[in-house]
Amino acid sequence: MKKISVIVATHKKYQMPTDSLYIPVQVGAEGKDDLGYTRDNTGDNISTKNPFFCELTGLYWAWKNLDADYIGLAHYRRHFGLKKKKYKRVEDTLDHVLTRKQAKELLKDTDVILPKKRRYYIENLYNHYKHTMHIETLDETRNIIEEKYPEYLPEFDKLHKRTSMHAFNMMIMKRDILDGYCKWLFDILFELEKRIDATKYDAFHARFYGRVSERLLDVYLNTNNIKYKEIPFIEVEHINWIKKGFGFLFAKFFGKKYGKSC
Repeated sequence: MKKISVIVATHKKYQMPTDSLYIPVQVGAEGKDDLGYTRDNTGDNISTKNPFFCELTGLYWAWKNLDADYIGLAHYRRHFGLKKKKYKRVEDTLDHVLTRKQAKELLKDTDVILPKKRRYYIENLYNHYKHTMHIETLDETRNIIEEKYPEYLPEFDKLHKRTSMHAFNMMIMKRDILDGYCKWLFDILFELEKRIDATKYDAFHARFYGRVSERLLDVYLNTNNIKYKEIPFIEVEHINWIKKGFGFLFAKFFGKKYGKSC
């Protein structure tokens, strides 16, 4: 019987799915109060990098320390689910997240589960990053790929054309695929860490490693012709789409970069 484990990355106490598929993991746990969850500062870990790497410290911990045939990542406020539907209460939402039984059924004919693509209708992924973040971090990533993994460059350069991506660093992957992806991803990010000093940015923009990695997932999958199945994702809390929309427009047309998550 295949073992599937999906970590739920969180930095605070929160209501978690009760299905045995999920393992709540406190990311950035090093030096922080214990929330009662599995901590990402055990075993082989990069917990101290969390202010910059976001949920990727959880992904790294899962990759290095979990014994499972399939490993996944979700967030405390964002989960996989078979239906994208809004519920009034957190409890009601959590009752509809992906279950172990459903995940096993999906993985019978695919090795990778991803959330539905996020679409940016009026500009490509490169320009969206340029308008909202500091583009030097993405440009330096390209330099690293050109030097270390040139076979991935054609897909990376499609960021100038593509207007959608599998966002949030959410995934469920067969172990060997995750292993290859994480070796490639973290090698790139650790090199990027050497070249760009994240501390020169404010706390929000210093978390660029997590945002760069969102754009690298499809680069890896497409280059290696890895097939996947998309399912909806469920937002546990209300999203202020009006605020997000204005933030995007101000970034695109007035050069005002994002200052915090909405």
